[in-house]
Amino acid sequence: MPKTNTLALVSLICGVLGWFMAPVLASIVAIVTGHMARSQIRQSGGREDGDGLAIGGLVLGYASLVLGLIGIVFVVLIFVGVLGFGLLGAHG
Repeated sequence: MPKTNTLALVSLICGVLGWFMAPVLASIVAIVTGHMARSQIRQSGGREDGDGLAIGGLVLGYASLVLGLIGIVFVVLIFVGVLGFGLLGAHG
């Protein structure tokens, strides 16, 4: 019976933590360990499983980072817009 790859489990746990506790750090760890786990699982020749856990960690990690970047862009655009209107109002 194959054993579950430890890095796959770490990836999934960090992927979940990336949504609640440490968004950037945990998401990056989830992505790195997810890729490492999938590689180890492929090379194990059936001695290890957990590919689904690794994929889950990858999906959660990438999604958290992408949504975080979208949020940052949104905040910057709002700030630039407010600043721009403020400058127009002061000179207009």
